[in-house]
Amino acid sequence: MKTTNGFVQFSRVSLAFGDRDILRDVSLNLSSSSRAALAGANGAGKTTLMKILAGKVSADSGERTLQKGCRISYLPQSGPAQGSIISQNKTLREEAETAYRDILLLIEKTEEVGRKLEKSSSSQMSTLALLQEHHALLQEIEDSGYYRREALISQVFEGLGFSRRDMDRKAGEFSAGWQMRIALAKILLENPDIMLLDEPTNYLDIEARAWLESWLQSFKGGCLLVSHDRYFLDLLVNEVYEIFQGNLKRYAGNYTSYEKTRAVELESLVKRYELQQQEIEKTEALINRFRYKASKAAFAQELIKRLEKMERIEIPENLKKIKISFPPPPHSGRIALTLEGIGKSYGQRRVLSALDLTLDAGEKLLVAGPNGAGKTTLLGIIAGEQTDYEGNITYGSGISVGYFSQNAAENLSGSQTVEQFVEAEAAAAPGQTGNRLRNMLGAFLFRGDDVHKSLSVLSGGEKSRLALLAMLLKPINLLVLDEPTNHLDLTSKDILLDCLKAFTGTIIFVSHDRDFMEALSTKTLELSYKESQQTSAPNAAGEVRQHRLFYGNYAYYLERIAAESAAQEAAGARGETVQNNIQKAAKTSVPEDGSVSSIQQQRELEKQRQAVIRRLERQEAGILALLEELEKEKARLEEELAHPDVYSHAEKARAVKISLDETSAALDAASREWEDLALKLEEARKV
Repeated sequence: MKTTNGFVQFSRVSLAFGDRDILRDVSLNLSSSSRAALAGANGAGKTTLMKILAGKVSADSGERTLQKGCRISYLPQSGPAQGSIISQNKTLREEAETAYRDILLLIEKTEEVGRKLEKSSSSQMSTLALLQEHHALLQEIEDSGYYRREALISQVFEGLGFSRRDMDRKAGEFSAGWQMRIALAKILLENPDIMLLDEPTNYLDIEARAWLESWLQSFKGGCLLVSHDRYFLDLLVNEVYEIFQGNLKRYAGNYTSYEKTRAVELESLVKRYELQQQEIEKTEALINRFRYKASKAAFAQELIKRLEKMERIEIPENLKKIKISFPPPPHSGRIALTLEGIGKSYGQRRVLSALDLTLDAGEKLLVAGPNGAGKTTLLGIIAGEQTDYEGNITYGSGISVGYFSQNAAENLSGSQTVEQFVEAEAAAAPGQTGNRLRNMLGAFLFRGDDVHKSLSVLSGGEKSRLALLAMLLKPINLLVLDEPTNHLDLTSKDILLDCLKAFTGTIIFVSHDRDFMEALSTKTLELSYKESQQTSAPNAAGEVRQHRLFYGNYAYYLERIAAESAAQEAAGARGETVQNNIQKAAKTSVPEDGSVSSIQQQRELEKQRQAVIRRLERQEAGILALLEELEKEKARLEEELAHPDVYSHAEKARAVKISLDETSAALDAASREWEDLALKLEEARKV
């Protein structure tokens, strides 16, 4: 990794679009040690500032200084979809190699310096300078990872969710979201001094996001990040720059610290704004009162001049507290949904297998799992969008389903304006007045003239937000949401979260936003797959599809997974110790000088082997006793759950079911440990 101290800086930079000032006398310094976030309202100029830093856009005034040799890589929000970053005709492997184009130039320069050295017959000082330059170039090439690029390319692309088979596919075959991942992979492989990343997590699943977090934590260069994911930012940044009304201000600390400090500042700003509005209102009333009285005309003119000179305090739309609510859900029965033996295959590839689930009304179920586990497929089946599947779905009485998918934007087109479309969609929801609809549009980032845009000119992100809003306007009691926060800023995401938490119907959702998942979920369904150890695998890809239900939110799910991993590691560590002891005993041999008889050695070996066996037998006896207790407890809980006094009472049934689930998990873990011990005992007896 690099050890340079590159920097890029602004000095009194200004930029305007028409009569609107985007940046006013902005100064900023980023170095190869910076870990910064860039914050601001939607449309405040974050992307513009990044483009100026990257040298893609020129400012109207001010200076941009880049240290010689400092390399900057910039990931735009939507460039890859327009073919501006990646070539559609190259394979992923070929595209990955282009990340090293600067290094190829360095190699050419190194060869050129080498040729000069071969021909050098000048002074010793000149030769020494060439040698130093040659060494520096070689060191830079080595630090870039160029000679380890094959391993790095595999690591980065696999970390972002690509398979090895994907590396020979052309980039143009991938969707826009996956092309964003290709562009991100190239930026990481470039290993620059400073990375400018505009919404790098927008199209990443939770596994790819976690991998990116780990990569960026170990990255030695500097970063400037724009993201709507608090957890991601808190993990990675130690300073925040905010663009506010054309000005740029720095806040020390992580993103949560910035929000707390900013909240205090904004509270003061709002108070000053309200006081000023009161003063303006009183002054205008006096002007109107005295404007047409000759004796007071001069006084009225003085008041008018005072108003004109007043420096107005403005509160941007996104900082105004918006509270919105959606239509109350229709009444439904106690059970919202029952799935029995749900299975789904795409050709020979198995995606879901024998999935059973019963969901009570009012639950908020998170569907979690790695990319390719079948989350989107399951949501499509539940929503009725997919009809070719195995098993049965039974909806509870009175259940009405609303579905928001990742491709919902594709269904929006036409000459209707945003405002007209929303008014038409809200016609079925009584009580949605014009003012409430405008608040809702504002919450989903349609503000000012945006509401007059026609559907045909909206971007993909704008259409997604509008499709989500349109669905939420309808009286529905089962919401099926696939990545609902992808195109929302933090303020809008908070507004949506508050609404969904207050929603009394049932929600089934997929998300990759950790804060959102933890705050909304009440249960977690894990979908997963693993490589089959059998010769006749149930999947052409050699995978076994699994699912587990956890009676808690996403934070509880993560705790359970972490505890299971720790238990497995501990069991593995114990097994390794046993094996080491047996191996050490088996390796004991008669010394070459014959000082100890072979009979004595054999007795010592047998003594050690018997000690290992006795220890394993004691452990086995303890686990068998535990298994017996857990089996009894499981039977007792199953009997209790079957009792009418329990299963007819939702709260009692839920409590018993949680205990039963925990007991079953403990039973499974103990069974696995017993199986491991039985194998080790068998091996020890054979030694």
